[in-house]
Amino acid sequence: MIFLIGYMGSGKSTVAKQLSESIGFGYIEMDGEIEKREGRSIPQIFEEDGEEKFRQLETTLLHSLSGQIIVSTGGGVVLSEENQKLLTRSTVIFLDASFETINKRLADDEDRPLWGADIEENKRRYETRLPIYKELATLVVSVDDKNPSTIADEIVSRLKL
Repeated sequence: MIFLIGYMGSGKSTVAKQLSESIGFGYIEMDGEIEKREGRSIPQIFEEDGEEKFRQLETTLLHSLSGQIIVSTGGGVVLSEENQKLLTRSTVIFLDASFETINKRLADDEDRPLWGADIEENKRRYETRLPIYKELATLVVSVDDKNPSTIADEIVSRLKL
């Protein structure tokens, strides 16, 4: 299993799909899988049940995963110690995007419950998670100014897949 971690907007889902095609592993996008299992969107889960319930759903999903798959995680999956232990049993790739890149990519995105108009709050959350991503990573890949294909190729060559 290969886990892609990083802040929202870092390109995890897009790179996971590209990497899956490159190496022939299946791929799963955690948020999409949670939505499918719950029959509701992520914003609905946050609104109806709160962030804590959503984080529990992430942990449950992590426990259920196995095999040769690429997993695009949610940006906050790393906040739980239990999740950190589950992630680090496999290869963990941190897609490192600068806050400026994230801010640019998410400027018009209204589907992310934890991304709001308060730029300082967004930046604080980003800076809080950054050291966790780095600590958990088997491999850190800078994604600023790179397309998904280039990022996937870099991952393949650096992991010698």
